[in-house]
Amino acid sequence: MDQERIKSRLDHLVQTQRHGELRGAMMMLNEVDIAEYLETLPPDKMVAVFRVLPKDMASDVFSYMDNDLRQSLINNASDSEISALVDEMFIDDAVDFLEELPAGVVKRVLQNTDPQRRNLINQFLRYPDNSAGSIMTIEYCEAREGITAKEAMEELRRTGIDKETIYTIYVIDEERRLVGTLPLRKLILAPDSQRVEDLMDPNVISVSTLDDQETVADTVRKYDLISIPVVDKEKRLVGIITVDDIVDVIEEENTEDFQKMAALRPSDSEYLKTSVVQLARNRIPWLLFLMVSAMFTGAIITNFEEVLNHSGEIGVVLTSCIPMLMDTGGNCGSQASTLAIRGLALGEIEFKDFFRILWKEFRVAIIIGFVLAVANFLRLSYFNFPTFKHIEPLVALTVSLSVYLTTIIAKAIGCTLPLLAKRIHLDPALMASPLITTMVDACSLTILFNVATHVLKL
Repeated sequence: MDQERIKSRLDHLVQTQRHGELRGAMMMLNEVDIAEYLETLPPDKMVAVFRVLPKDMASDVFSYMDNDLRQSLINNASDSEISALVDEMFIDDAVDFLEELPAGVVKRVLQNTDPQRRNLINQFLRYPDNSAGSIMTIEYCEAREGITAKEAMEELRRTGIDKETIYTIYVIDEERRLVGTLPLRKLILAPDSQRVEDLMDPNVISVSTLDDQETVADTVRKYDLISIPVVDKEKRLVGIITVDDIVDVIEEENTEDFQKMAALRPSDSEYLKTSVVQLARNRIPWLLFLMVSAMFTGAIITNFEEVLNHSGEIGVVLTSCIPMLMDTGGNCGSQASTLAIRGLALGEIEFKDFFRILWKEFRVAIIIGFVLAVANFLRLSYFNFPTFKHIEPLVALTVSLSVYLTTIIAKAIGCTLPLLAKRIHLDPALMASPLITTMVDACSLTILFNVATHVLKL
C-alpha cells in the first residue's frame, strides 16, 4: 500500500472518529511516518490523534515531530500527559526537545517530570551547546570487571529493554572508569564462564564531555563506530553518543558551513518558518562587510583613471575586459577554496600540508592559466564578440597575461586562506566564495593595470 492510500485511509478513520481502528492502523506504521502524517492534520485533530497512540509509541513519534508541533502538543496536554511523555523519552531526545522550547514551556515540562529524571535533564542542560555532553544519552549497557559472560548476559536481558542501544557493552571498573568495550556478538558467542575483561577490547576510543560535537562526529566517521562513549575528566563513563545523533550533528554542521560559505549568519530555523526580518538580519552583516571591502576595487580603478582616460580605444578594451578578468579570478579562487575546505572537513589535509597544497595548486594554476590565456588571446585577436573590432596583438597579449597571472594568484589565495583560518581556530568555511572573490577582484585589477602600464607603456 503506497503512502497516499495509507494517508487516505487514516484521514477516513479520523473523520469518522473510529479511534480503535485508527490506533491499530497507526501501530502498523513506522514512528517517522506517523510523525509526518500528524504534521498534515489541523492542530485540534492532530492533538486528538496523538492521544490515541500507545504511551511508548507516542514518545517515539513525539521525538520525530516538528518542534512547533511538539510545542503545540505540550500546550494542549494535561500535566499527567506531559509527565508520561517525557518519562518515556530517551534522555538525549528530551534534552534536545527542551533546548528548543521557550523558558515558560520548559518550566512547565520540568515541573511535571519525575524528580530524578528532572535532575538528570537539568544536568544535561548545563553542558555547553554543541558539546559531547549536550548530545549524549545515559541509556547504555555496562558491565563491571570480574563478572562472567553469563552474568553479563543476564544483566543485559534484565535492563536492555530500557537502553537506546545494546550492540556494545561498556566495561567499567569499581570507580566507573571505562576500561574496555565488548561487542554483543562476541558476548553471545563466548563461554558462560569467561570473564568480560578477557573478552573486551581495551583500546577504547572515547570523547570528553566538553569536546565539540563536530570533533565527535569526525571521530565516529574515522573509526566507523555506531556509538561512542563519553567520559569525564577522570575517565569515568558518563554516557554514550549513538550514530543517529551523529547523523544529526553532521547535517547541522554541513548546513552551518553552507550558510557561512554563502556569507550568511548561521541559523537553525527552517527557511519557511523564519521571519523576513530575521532572514534580513542573517544576511546584512556579511553583505555590509563585503560591500565596504569592495571599495578597495573601486579605489584601484580610480587610481588608474588617468591611464584609462588617456589611452583612447585601448582604455575601452581594458575596461570591457575587467568583468571577465574579475569573474575568472573569483571562480578560480572559489574552486581552490572549496577543495581546501572539504579536505579540512574530512581530515584529509592539515596546516602542516600548507606548502604541499600551495605547490600543487600552483602547478594546477600554471596549466589552467595557460589554457585560459591562450583562449582569451584567440578570442580578442580573431573573435572579438560582439563588436568584432580588430584588437592590437599587444593589447590582447596584455589582457591574456593578466588572466594568466590572476589565475595563479587566485588559486594561491583560495587554497591558503582556509588553512590559515583553521590555524587561528576560525571556521575555514568563512574563507569561501564571497570573501575570496572580493580579495581576488582587487588583485586582478592591480595585475591588469600594472601589466598594461609596463607592456603598453601607458
